[in-house]
Amino acid sequence: MPTPPRSIRPVGDRAVLVQLDGLSEVLGLYEALREHPLPGQVDLVAAAETVLVTADSAVAARGFAARLRAIEPRTAAAANDGLVTVDVIYDGDDLDEVGELTGLGANGVIAAHTGQLWTAAFGGFAPGFAYLVGDDRLRVARRNSPRRAVPAGAVALADAYSAVYPRVTPGGWQLIGRTDAVLWSPGREQPALIQPGNRVQFRAVREFVRAAPTASGTDVVDLPADLLVVQPGPQTTVQDLGRPGLAHLGVAGAGALDRGALRRSNRLVGNPASAAVLENALGGLVLDARTEQVVAVAGASVLITISRTDAAPRVMPTDAPFALHAGERLTLDAPAWGVRSYVAVRGGFDLPLVLGSRSTDSMSGIGPAPLIAGTGLRVLPAPPTSVVGAAEPAVDPPDAVTVLRYVPGPRADWFSADTLADFDRIDWAVTAQSNRIGLRLDGPAVERARGGELPSEGTVSGAIQLPASGLPVLFLADHPVTGGYPVLGVVLHADLDRAAQLGTGARIRFAAIPPEIPNES
Repeated sequence: MPTPPRSIRPVGDRAVLVQLDGLSEVLGLYEALREHPLPGQVDLVAAAETVLVTADSAVAARGFAARLRAIEPRTAAAANDGLVTVDVIYDGDDLDEVGELTGLGANGVIAAHTGQLWTAAFGGFAPGFAYLVGDDRLRVARRNSPRRAVPAGAVALADAYSAVYPRVTPGGWQLIGRTDAVLWSPGREQPALIQPGNRVQFRAVREFVRAAPTASGTDVVDLPADLLVVQPGPQTTVQDLGRPGLAHLGVAGAGALDRGALRRSNRLVGNPASAAVLENALGGLVLDARTEQVVAVAGASVLITISRTDAAPRVMPTDAPFALHAGERLTLDAPAWGVRSYVAVRGGFDLPLVLGSRSTDSMSGIGPAPLIAGTGLRVLPAPPTSVVGAAEPAVDPPDAVTVLRYVPGPRADWFSADTLADFDRIDWAVTAQSNRIGLRLDGPAVERARGGELPSEGTVSGAIQLPASGLPVLFLADHPVTGGYPVLGVVLHADLDRAAQLGTGARIRFAAIPPEIPNES
């Protein structure tokens, strides 16, 4: 008989983590919330023992616990049990070792893998990655040393699960074969080939047979660029407000790290907040204008220079709209403070929508690639009703030590009270290994109060994750959707814009605040 949740824990100020007895209860709650979402519900992430429920506001999240308790416990139904057949050539590098570990031999592993129907339990760390559950005959440990690159299509085993890697990624699973099935394709109506609840049948083949692709009959028109990238700087990507609501498929929200700066730059040129802009890290961006543009730059404090061959250069302020004429060159210098600058043009950048967004997701590879020299950029026509804004006051530079407020949990109980108190007294330093996935911090290692490993569970932007090294990682917009390290706390949504502007060497102090979402353990 299904049992009610064991606990409901706050995850920052916009999410809760529901702890359940087992996978059947997890899938039952997941199905219930997919069929009847809670008011304000944005995302769901099912895992081995938990369901992460994310809200669109702190107000909505505060009502989640009571509503979740009111849901009748149930086990998974067969609503999404469509059969997916995956052809596999069983020649994986670890096949013989798995045969020894299980005592089945290589042929026995193949027979066990193909001789049962697997069930897709939940999504994983990458779009299209699904954890498949079967019987215990193929239970094996992960590799002691993860591979730096597992090829796309690799069929693998780890713990009690099987999976297929949808793209090249690091991984520590045991590889037993390969498939040419496309696990993830944003252009499909259902991008993920395997979704939670599906049944999966693996079929051994000697070679892959696929029909030749047919011509689409559509001519690609290469339109002239409005702006040309001369130099992208250390990194420049296209960003908007991201793609929320797809975490169940392994897709993080992505989008601008400093959303306030994105909104401000768009407001200044008369765009809606959702228009695509350029997010530049650490300056060095050089753009040549081929057509007349209205531009605004917000975020980090950078020197903006406009130059042309037949006139003296002029310096433009941040946080104000300005004209960029055809034949002129825009250059962003290295920031005096801050990291990320947001370059908006009136109308917004014209790139294909991928799953409802033009954002680059550096973790999953979804969206346009980071800009390189020679990239041409098209600009959408501005609506006739759009109004260019007036200059706005510049944002104050960060303090010598940036204080980020956080809500303890959901796994603060993995650390002693003394450790948690000490954590808030430390000035953590941002390291050079930081990126859009997260800020990697340096300082004294944080010790756990308990041993063992945490089953993978959903994560959010702002999560302060403590890996085995004991050095915190503060997740940002391109974070993995699930993680297996305990999260000590989650930074408030309102403070994440400040984290986006902290560069190498910047100092952070965390400040715990009481949760507004009740912790029902």
